Amino acid sequence: MMKLAILGGGESGTGAALLAQKKGWNVFVSDSIRIATVYKKMLIEHRIPYEEGFHTLAKIADADEVVKSPGIPNQSLIIQQLKKRFIPIIDEIEFAARYAKGKIIAVTGSNGKSTTTYLIYHLLKEAGYQVAVVGNVGHSFAICLTEMDYHYYVIELSSFQLEHMQQFKAAIACLLNITPDHLDRYDYSMEAYVKAKLNIIRNMTAADHFIYPKEDPFLQHYLPPSYKVAPQCYPIAPIQPAVRSGNQQAWYFAVQNHVFTIDRHLLPLQGIHNQYNATVAITAALLSGVTPDRIVTALPTFRGLPHRLEWCGAPRGVDCYNDSKATNVASTMVALHSFYSPVIWIAGGQDKGNDYTALLPLVQEKVKAIICLGKDNRLLFHALRSLAIPIYETKQIAEALRIALSVALPGEVILLSPACASFDLFKNFEERGNQFKESVREIAAML
Repeated sequence: MMKLAILGGGESGTGAALLAQKKGWNVFVSDSIRIATVYKKMLIEHRIPYEEGFHTLAKIADADEVVKSPGIPNQSLIIQQLKKRFIPIIDEIEFAARYAKGKIIAVTGSNGKSTTTYLIYHLLKEAGYQVAVVGNVGHSFAICLTEMDYHYYVIELSSFQLEHMQQFKAAIACLLNITPDHLDRYDYSMEAYVKAKLNIIRNMTAADHFIYPKEDPFLQHYLPPSYKVAPQCYPIAPIQPAVRSGNQQAWYFAVQNHVFTIDRHLLPLQGIHNQYNATVAITAALLSGVTPDRIVTALPTFRGLPHRLEWCGAPRGVDCYNDSKATNVASTMVALHSFYSPVIWIAGGQDKGNDYTALLPLVQEKVKAIICLGKDNRLLFHALRSLAIPIYETKQIAEALRIALSVALPGEVILLSPACASFDLFKNFEERGNQFKESVREIAAML
């Protein structure tokens, strides 16, 4: 019996363990920290041996193959020790894909992945397809495969999940954009980050489809025109001010010899960036065989995801938006571009090697006041202090909102769009966004 060691007992690790056991592997799970109760119960119920709080190298190195949680850095001691022993190391997505019978639609990019992934899923589901959504959205691909088989799997993939791809192959690959992000993971090498993203087209054939940004400078540099891409290519141009067709704003699509238009007003999401995400999603749906009339019917019923430009109230007539998922500069830029009223901007958190100077012209144009929310705001404050804009600091999200409301006038906007990770003050970006929404509700209830 083949032996599989799994590093990390979270969603992806536990999913890989359950699938491996079902497929006849001898499985062992090892986590350097405490395994969450929900996953520990699953391992115990399935009689899968595990350890927590440490790694026993002898047990792990006895495996024929190792599945690594995407959150474990490649530079970690256990990974380096396994590499010296030439033990194959893969990701849960790579492992699960071996057993998937349906077609894979893979989505990656620095920004917009979750919205695009869920919109593709929504369009296919509403068209009657048997489809699952898995991956970086928090649902294990491997666990999904233990439950039932689907005809389509829409998978959100981070660069971390793409690093160890070997045989994984998508039928449709969507690369939304590439901007500096997670550079602390890649020794501040943009080239290493881009190469991880481009693993999404690895192993694709001429029968497959690659949707990508037509004018992305990083993609043009690392994937020049002379580079031979195996799949059929569908470059998506940046969204320009809408072309008028009568009184309608129209999207124009030309996919597989079919040309048609779709009214942009059917998309109930704010911002040009979401129109771009929807263009990618619609193209993927069309390539999957969804008809234009089905898309027209399904688009208006899609609801945006939490923490992505999520409107959460208007105390004193000031619109409050939770964009806590914006953990890098590029994502915050598209959020600021979405508003025409003056913005009180709540930013800051754990720095990921961001270049905040890229924000300066847009902040100068859009922002009325800045509130730095984080344990250490020095890098952000240093980048923004040259602007003639008031800057406040706090470590409490409720206080950040109170300051913002003291500055804002009716009709203006309070925007939580941190451009930073959340781990200095919060468990994750969801906790940060939920605390912001709760603070908005509490203040609104008192008015």
